Amino acid sequence: MKIGIPKEIKNNESRVGMTPAGVAELIRHGHHVVVQHTAGENSGFSDEKYAKVGAEILPDIESVYNEAEMIIKVKEPIEKEYKLIKKGQLVFTYFHFACDRKLTDAMIESGAVCLAYETVETDNHRLPLLIPMSEVAGRMATLNGAYYLQKTKGGKGKLISGVPGVDRTKVLILGGGTVGEAAARMACGLGADVWITDISLPRLRQLEMELPVNAHTLYSTEHNIKMMLPDIDIVVGSVLVPGDKAPHLITKDMLKMMQPGTVLVDVAIDQGGCFETSRPTTHSDPVYIVDDIVHYAVANIPGAVPNTSTMALTNATLRYALALADKGWQKACKDDPALYRGLNIVDGKVTYQAVADVFGLPYEPLAL
Repeated sequence: MKIGIPKEIKNNESRVGMTPAGVAELIRHGHHVVVQHTAGENSGFSDEKYAKVGAEILPDIESVYNEAEMIIKVKEPIEKEYKLIKKGQLVFTYFHFACDRKLTDAMIESGAVCLAYETVETDNHRLPLLIPMSEVAGRMATLNGAYYLQKTKGGKGKLISGVPGVDRTKVLILGGGTVGEAAARMACGLGADVWITDISLPRLRQLEMELPVNAHTLYSTEHNIKMMLPDIDIVVGSVLVPGDKAPHLITKDMLKMMQPGTVLVDVAIDQGGCFETSRPTTHSDPVYIVDDIVHYAVANIPGAVPNTSTMALTNATLRYALALADKGWQKACKDDPALYRGLNIVDGKVTYQAVADVFGLPYEPLAL
């Protein structure tokens, strides 16, 4: 199979779909890999490194899309790429369709096979291709929250760890999944007092046992969240409903309950955000203020650390990319229910129910 790795063109997205090590494995399996010129440069992987393992370097994004049967990316295609995607072409990437009707319509019209990293789900409800970026995003959420807590950045002017004789920062994390746990571990390590919420009691019990002693668990209800807000310094929103929009756990009215300079970090912004006042931002313009509350809602947080992120992502995606390339997408998805669940749009049909439901589109499950 001919596999293409284009350069990401979303604002300040420096990751690349696969490392040279991953490309080497694809080539070892007999596949031909084309990589766009400078695709890996911002992640620390030069054209020479790809060429050394046997990849063909192509001069532009049009050439990559034109030649490849399968595209491996990081972020969803943006408008400039819509016209490049061909009927029957397999596109393997993060799509997050539920919060982007324009993208959904474009992919339906393209006739492509859209296999979304974020909905590849194992039988035990694990999301193996979302986990590595969630681990990065959770850690970064705490670091960014601490950074924007500085007075010069619009925050309260607090140091996350405190110092002897001065109280430490209080961090509230909404959602106890992979992002939430990673954010909590980072916040605990920096010395903050941390509260992490979830609606699963078994998960809260697990977190209670595994997190450091400065982390506290709290059952997630509107009442409990409201009780915490007046004293909280940083709120990390990390709620995920696979393939669907995130619920709004903090409304605009609730902002008045917080002290000016409180920082909200919405990691769920890829799925619409879990704060009512959230809107997607970029690394070049990451924050805005509503009612004296700082909002950080960058939609590709791991893109700020592309070397770490690209290696972590390739570690997770490679086995699935090999299966798709070796067997073809139909047999690979038939053999592996996790991959089958990743199919969101195929040949103009919406094959993932949550995406169909959010836009009121026909849901047409795929029979393989």
